[in-house]
Amino acid sequence: MDWVTGLVPGGKENFNAFLIIGGRFSKSMRCLPCHKEDTAMDTSLLFWNNIISTCGVPRIIISDRDPTFTSEFWTNLYDMLGTKVSFSTAYHPQKDGLAERIIQAMDDILNKLCAYGMEYKDHEGYTH
Repeated sequence: MDWVTGLVPGGKENFNAFLIIGGRFSKSMRCLPCHKEDTAMDTSLLFWNNIISTCGVPRIIISDRDPTFTSEFWTNLYDMLGTKVSFSTAYHPQKDGLAERIIQAMDDILNKLCAYGMEYKDHEGYTH
Protein backbone atom coordinates (compact mmCIF):
# COMPACT_ATOMS: atom_id res chain seq x y z
CA MET A 1 0.00 0.00 0.00
CA ASP A 2 1.20 3.46 -0.85
CA TRP A 3 0.03 6.77 -2.27
CA VAL A 4 0.44 8.64 -5.52
CA THR A 5 0.09 12.31 -4.58
CA GLY A 6 0.63 15.69 -6.14
CA LEU A 7 -1.96 15.13 -8.85
CA VAL A 8 -4.05 17.89 -10.36
CA PRO A 9 -7.40 17.87 -8.49
CA GLY A 10 -10.15 16.35 -10.60
CA GLY A 11 -13.58 14.82 -10.61
CA LYS A 12 -16.64 16.01 -8.73
CA GLU A 13 -14.91 15.46 -5.39
CA ASN A 14 -11.60 17.09 -6.44
CA PHE A 15 -9.49 14.03 -5.71
CA ASN A 16 -5.77 14.83 -5.71
CA ALA A 17 -4.25 11.46 -4.78
CA PHE A 18 -4.62 7.72 -5.20
CA LEU A 19 -4.16 4.93 -2.69
CA ILE A 20 -2.48 2.08 -4.58
CA ILE A 21 -3.00 -1.43 -3.24
CA GLY A 22 -1.29 -4.33 -4.97
CA GLY A 23 -1.84 -8.04 -4.45
CA ARG A 24 1.44 -9.90 -4.26
CA PHE A 25 0.08 -13.29 -5.39
CA SER A 26 -2.68 -12.16 -7.73
CA LYS A 27 -0.46 -9.42 -9.22
CA SER A 28 -3.57 -7.27 -9.27
CA MET A 29 -3.80 -3.69 -8.12
CA ARG A 30 -6.41 -1.20 -7.11
CA CYS A 31 -6.09 2.55 -7.52
CA LEU A 32 -8.50 4.21 -5.12
CA PRO A 33 -9.06 7.94 -5.60
CA CYS A 34 -8.67 9.93 -2.39
CA HIS A 35 -7.39 13.22 -1.02
CA LYS A 36 -3.82 13.88 0.06
CA GLU A 37 -5.22 15.37 3.27
CA ASP A 38 -7.17 12.21 4.24
CA THR A 39 -6.73 11.07 7.82
CA ALA A 40 -5.98 7.56 9.06
CA MET A 41 -9.74 7.11 9.64
CA ASP A 42 -10.56 8.19 6.06
CA THR A 43 -7.93 5.81 4.70
CA SER A 44 -9.13 2.91 6.82
CA LEU A 45 -12.73 3.43 5.63
CA LEU A 46 -11.49 3.51 2.04
CA PHE A 47 -9.54 0.30 2.70
CA TRP A 48 -12.51 -1.37 4.41
CA ASN A 49 -15.06 -0.41 1.75
CA ASN A 50 -12.90 -1.28 -1.25
CA ILE A 51 -10.60 -4.10 -0.13
CA ILE A 52 -11.83 -5.94 2.94
CA SER A 53 -15.48 -5.91 1.86
CA THR A 54 -14.66 -7.31 -1.60
CA CYS A 55 -11.45 -9.36 -1.17
CA GLY A 56 -11.47 -10.26 2.51
CA VAL A 57 -8.98 -9.53 5.26
CA PRO A 58 -5.36 -9.65 4.09
CA ARG A 59 -2.97 -11.84 6.05
CA ILE A 60 -0.02 -9.50 5.55
CA ILE A 61 0.25 -5.84 4.60
CA ILE A 62 3.59 -4.50 3.41
CA SER A 63 3.97 -0.74 3.42
CA ASP A 64 6.52 1.97 3.87
CA ARG A 65 6.76 3.77 7.18
CA ASP A 66 4.17 6.40 6.33
CA PRO A 67 2.75 7.96 9.53
CA THR A 68 -0.78 7.12 8.41
CA PHE A 69 0.00 3.39 8.47
CA THR A 70 1.91 3.53 11.74
CA SER A 71 -0.76 5.49 13.63
CA GLU A 72 -2.43 4.05 16.71
CA PHE A 73 -5.71 3.64 14.83
CA TRP A 74 -4.16 1.47 12.10
CA THR A 75 -2.20 -0.53 14.65
CA ASN A 76 -5.41 -1.31 16.53
CA LEU A 77 -7.20 -2.21 13.29
CA TYR A 78 -4.42 -4.63 12.30
CA ASP A 79 -4.60 -6.26 15.73
CA MET A 80 -8.40 -6.65 15.58
CA LEU A 81 -8.27 -8.15 12.08
CA GLY A 82 -5.33 -10.41 12.86
CA THR A 83 -3.30 -8.93 10.01
CA LYS A 84 0.48 -8.94 10.20
CA VAL A 85 2.10 -5.66 9.21
CA SER A 86 5.52 -5.57 7.66
CA PHE A 87 7.22 -2.25 6.96
CA SER A 88 9.92 -1.81 4.37
CA THR A 89 13.19 -0.35 5.58
CA ALA A 90 13.83 3.32 4.92
CA TYR A 91 15.85 3.86 1.73
CA HIS A 92 15.63 0.11 1.03
CA PRO A 93 12.29 -0.39 -0.76
CA GLN A 94 13.13 -3.77 -2.31
CA LYS A 95 10.93 -5.54 0.24
CA ASP A 96 7.98 -3.70 -1.25
CA GLY A 97 9.29 -3.92 -4.81
CA LEU A 98 6.00 -4.88 -6.46
CA ALA A 99 4.20 -1.91 -4.95
CA GLU A 100 7.05 0.45 -5.79
CA ARG A 101 7.07 -0.65 -9.44
CA ILE A 102 3.28 -0.30 -9.63
CA ILE A 103 3.42 3.12 -8.02
CA GLN A 104 6.11 4.35 -10.41
CA ALA A 105 4.09 3.21 -13.42
CA MET A 106 0.78 4.51 -12.07
CA ASP A 107 2.34 7.83 -11.07
CA ASP A 108 3.45 8.38 -14.67
CA ILE A 109 0.12 7.26 -16.13
CA LEU A 110 -2.06 9.22 -13.72
CA ASN A 111 -0.04 12.42 -14.01
CA LYS A 112 -0.35 12.27 -17.80
CA LEU A 113 -4.06 11.54 -17.70
CA CYS A 114 -4.74 14.22 -15.07
CA ALA A 115 -2.93 16.79 -17.19
CA TYR A 116 -5.83 16.43 -19.64
CA GLY A 117 -8.54 17.07 -17.03
CA MET A 118 -9.54 13.45 -16.54
CA GLU A 119 -12.56 12.57 -14.40
CA TYR A 120 -11.53 10.09 -11.71
CA LYS A 121 -14.80 8.33 -10.89
CA ASP A 122 -18.09 7.68 -12.62
CA HIS A 123 -21.50 7.47 -10.88
CA GLU A 124 -20.83 3.83 -9.89
CA GLY A 125 -17.48 4.63 -8.27
CA TYR A 126 -15.24 3.20 -10.97
CA THR A 127 -11.96 4.93 -11.71
CA HIS A 128 -11.41 6.07 -15.29
